[in-house]
Amino acid sequence: MDLDVLNMFVIAGGTLAIPILAFVASFLLWPSALIRIYYWYWRRALGMQVRYVNYEDYQFCYSYRGRPGYRPSILMLHGFSAHKDMWLSIVKFLPKNLHLVCVDMPGHEGTTRSALDDYSIMGQAKRIHQFVECIKLNKRPFHLVGTSMGGNVAGVYAAQYPEDICSLTLICPAGLPSTNDSKFIKQLRELQESECIDRIPLIPSTPEEMADMLKLCSYVRFKVPQQVRSKKGILGWEWEKKNSKIMPKPIFLPASHRRKNAILHHKRPK
Repeated sequence: MDLDVLNMFVIAGGTLAIPILAFVASFLLWPSALIRIYYWYWRRALGMQVRYVNYEDYQFCYSYRGRPGYRPSILMLHGFSAHKDMWLSIVKFLPKNLHLVCVDMPGHEGTTRSALDDYSIMGQAKRIHQFVECIKLNKRPFHLVGTSMGGNVAGVYAAQYPEDICSLTLICPAGLPSTNDSKFIKQLRELQESECIDRIPLIPSTPEEMADMLKLCSYVRFKVPQQVRSKKGILGWEWEKKNSKIMPKPIFLPASHRRKNAILHHKRPK
């Protein structure tokens, strides 16, 4: 075979092999990097832009699409251990002429984490109000949406700052009393009484704890991915490093999980 042809095949093979090997290595060793790329691409496809804003020395991270107009803006609050990008699956169904804002809750993702901050529901509602004032979202009443812990915060926010809100949507909000507590809520109450804050089921630190959390939080059974089981995976060194700062005693209760999401929609009386 001609040497030039052989070199061409070697170059072509190397060109194809390098990105494939890089993807496989990332998939096995650095899955969090692929997840970030995935969300970055999804945000771009949906027209969501990420911005940061500061209130004194406190930083908020949020994504948005559109500009305030004659229709109310929509502010979305995610649940415990989630982040602003969890709303992307909802955003894709919303009209593009709406002004949407998805914020990272206090202590989550790009928003400031500090063991000295107040992570109670009231404390978080106060922080969200600071964020709203920073971006001047309350120039006109806006629509507030919250799920799980974010639903609890949204409800308290609406009660504390009713002039900011034109309507409120709560999806499986935490904090609502229930006649029959689930296994998950019973476990949380036991932990609260024993003050064993290092055993909160929503903060897994081992693959086994991750599997137990999925059993509590999901009705669909699936295996824990190999990347999670790996010591260098999602629950490995990065997990420990990123979550070590936020271990004060939690004062919030996650949402009770039901087979069908209960959606409560309330409009403020005129």
